[in-house]
Amino acid sequence: MGLIQGISRQAEKKSAWAILFLTSMGLEVAALYFQYGMDLLPCIMCIYQRTAMYGIVLAGLLVLIANNGLTRMIAFAGWAVSAGWGFLIAREHVEILNASNPFFASCEIVPNFPSFMPLHEWLPWIFEAKGDCTEDSWQFMSMGMADWMSVIFAAYFIVFAVVFICRLLDKKPF
Repeated sequence: MGLIQGISRQAEKKSAWAILFLTSMGLEVAALYFQYGMDLLPCIMCIYQRTAMYGIVLAGLLVLIANNGLTRMIAFAGWAVSAGWGFLIAREHVEILNASNPFFASCEIVPNFPSFMPLHEWLPWIFEAKGDCTEDSWQFMSMGMADWMSVIFAAYFIVFAVVFICRLLDKKPF
């Protein structure tokens, strides 16, 4: 069995989806630690990135609950959209932080969730934005939170693309 078939076959195993679920859930737990343990209040961009990460959590969880072609297809779509959207939001956040004129670098205060799903009202302790988008005090290896989230979402998308392409090349239905 070649590398492409090996990667393709991993997508059929719950253990691979468990890794997706556990890593993304671990990042959500870390976000709550930053918020409540370190008192780093999330801004609206952080909340949107958090929402995208929950999309990845749900993609992994779906296949853990029911592992079949339909659920994997839905999970692949959720994983791709969430990782791509999260990356775009994180890059936009980096642009706000690096704006040459900080007076014009701002973002909304109230999340723009759909009216049928006001997550910030249902679960304010997770989805309420109380921070400032231009605040960037936390750093690790000379990179702030938005920079790291760009890297993380890019990594999730690259892994998705590799696995998805291997599935297509192996001619496997989802």
